[in-house]
Amino acid sequence: MADRPVSLGELASPARLVPADTPLADIDRTFRAERQLRSLVVHDGERYALLAREHVEYTLTGRLGYGRGLHVRSTAAQMVSENSFSLPGHLELGHAAQRILALPEESRYRDVLVLTDSGPGVVAVSQLFERLSSDFRHSALHDPLTGLANRRQLEERGSTFTADDLAGVAVVFIDLDGFKAVNDTFGHRAGDEVLVGFADRLRSLVRPTDVLARLGGDEFVVLLVNVTEAQALNVADRVVLSAAAPFASDGHLLHLSASVGVSMAVDVVDELELSQLDALLRHADGAMIKAKRAGKRQVARLDGQGAAPITRNALIRRRLAAAFESETFVLNYQPQLDLVTGECSAVEALLRWHDRVLGEVSPAEFIPIMELSGDIHRIGEWVIDQACAQARRWLDAGEPRSIAINVSPLQLAARTLVPQVLAALAAHVVPAELLQVEITEGSAITDLPRAIGQLQALREAGLSIALDDYGTGYSSLAMLRDLPLTTVKIDKTFIDAIEDSPQDALLVGGVIDTAHALGLRVTAEGVERTGQLHLLRAMGCDTAQGYLISRPVPAQLLPAAQLC
Repeated sequence: MADRPVSLGELASPARLVPADTPLADIDRTFRAERQLRSLVVHDGERYALLAREHVEYTLTGRLGYGRGLHVRSTAAQMVSENSFSLPGHLELGHAAQRILALPEESRYRDVLVLTDSGPGVVAVSQLFERLSSDFRHSALHDPLTGLANRRQLEERGSTFTADDLAGVAVVFIDLDGFKAVNDTFGHRAGDEVLVGFADRLRSLVRPTDVLARLGGDEFVVLLVNVTEAQALNVADRVVLSAAAPFASDGHLLHLSASVGVSMAVDVVDELELSQLDALLRHADGAMIKAKRAGKRQVARLDGQGAAPITRNALIRRRLAAAFESETFVLNYQPQLDLVTGECSAVEALLRWHDRVLGEVSPAEFIPIMELSGDIHRIGEWVIDQACAQARRWLDAGEPRSIAINVSPLQLAARTLVPQVLAALAAHVVPAELLQVEITEGSAITDLPRAIGQLQALREAGLSIALDDYGTGYSSLAMLRDLPLTTVKIDKTFIDAIEDSPQDALLVGGVIDTAHALGLRVTAEGVERTGQLHLLRAMGCDTAQGYLISRPVPAQLLPAAQLC
């Protein structure tokens, strides 16, 4: 993101200056001649003020059409508002947004005068917030250390592939051998230098049409498109050679190697109905493990003996039917800490599945399969009913808690969500304000008007609506505007680094201020350290959720709300 503006001055356009004694008639002619000109900057010595087109036009057409006659001798200086507003050019974009949001509502949408060492400039408020949204989106899709794509971006790219595209798709899964020893011996700074240096080497091996991603730690993936098997294996061989060259760090030469697994679409022909990219990744990961077991520093492909990770998905599909019959689904609850009162009177309900054959099955594994099979509606109705039943038990115990439930985009697309929720609330005699519906920003909401209609009906019934994983979707600001929300939940990827990254802290603070300006509450997800909690409290965040407060636990193991 080095070439992205980080200060207001870098975003500003040069201003058109006019002297303070310029007749208003001349300014009127200028605006009439240049229809794209939005504003002028009036200067009187070292003083500058913004004069907007809309203000001039309103003045000259007002007062029953006599505006021009009344102002025939007026000058530019006399047209400048007493509340003229400017910002210094060195101000970071997030801080500038916070200053703008602090203005009276009628002043928040005007252009902003920016004062820099090289002279005044002008920034449109819409341009500023669009850039902030773009930066937020960029951060959500890129690894902060290396600047490579992250898993989320990789998954988004993979979701666009059709069956025809897959014929030429390959995945190269890379793991650095000996990286842990570097971290343990030379420290994490040296480890970070190795990762950044290796990422730079990998960039030289791929084409612009490929996707190079860091999954985390020392694991990297290359998603190759329009390649043959020979070409994919050639890229993998070059990765092994690239990793073999020593890495320089603080006067030391660090020697590592890479184990690489390769998968092609032909490897996963039986898995395409589940998840095309996920199947490719699983095969490539399995092949990488095979390379490590064979002595490291080499490339491997899976044969029929190495496909055990893939068969798990097929087994999940078969075991789902038994899961409904044997009632092995349960809800765990994760408390949300109110950062003002210190209480945990709200929780999020999280679906868990322990199968006697599969063991613990992650929702990330079984929810996509349920969405494909249609079982998502059945489990969704079960979650709603169980959450309301638990809310009733807490009410009867004299300790009411509100419960947030996650809703799939497929449930929003159906017409049954609202009646299911209202029926469950009525059946268990639970007040609507004790139930919150969470939707994920990144969800593929295919029918937005219908989704808005369903959510609005729930709001009118008394429920609250939360936008989960904020900052990871396609149009963050549009979501806040269009959906009938009460709460925004900031994704964990932005909370992770707020103690060490001023940029992430600035983005999070900007989101909190923006949400509050829109009348929304804010929950920070994935809080794992005390320092994060202190910063979020200082930023004015309303609630926090994460392992620092509590892991998801069965209802009977939750601490009392007052003891959170």
